[in-house]
Amino acid sequence: MSEIRRLNWGCGTDAGPGWINSDIKEGPNIDLPCDIRDGLPLDDETIDYAVSVHALPEVPIEGQVAVLSELRRVLKRGGVLRLALPDLLKGVDAYRRGDRDFFLIPDEDALSLGAKLVTQLVWYGYSRTLFVPDFVEEIALAAGFREVRHVAFRQTTTEHAGITELDNREAESLFVEAFK
Repeated sequence: MSEIRRLNWGCGTDAGPGWINSDIKEGPNIDLPCDIRDGLPLDDETIDYAVSVHALPEVPIEGQVAVLSELRRVLKRGGVLRLALPDLLKGVDAYRRGDRDFFLIPDEDALSLGAKLVTQLVWYGYSRTLFVPDFVEEIALAAGFREVRHVAFRQTTTEHAGITELDNREAESLFVEAFK
């Protein structure tokens, strides 16, 4: 049996061991420093599964499908892309409940509940796209994935138990698995 190859795209400072770590910036343990919009320096169908945690929001909306298509290109036939994305609906629900504890924004940065909501959703200007479950499904299917499954934090519908290792930010995120 061959070694499982797994990609952590948009890893930032969370370049985990046992992953091929890719980010737009160079840094410790980043194996592939590159802009995915220029293509990943990987051959077609060489990755068993890929994970991306809160990186896709930094891509402008018009580039979303192309980025997902590039991730699909490097996945082996039957490969899976797991996405953890900020969930717009969870943020709005917390706002409507008046749940200040939901928001990760300190009072020094935003005092009102509405300011906390907006600042968190755009994450200090880094996030360029907001996500709800059916939008994620739509863009993944447009990128050529054959199936999209909505999953819970640290749960998978795949045979790859390790695909959930990088899951974090449970309260504010939605999780999907897109199958090639």
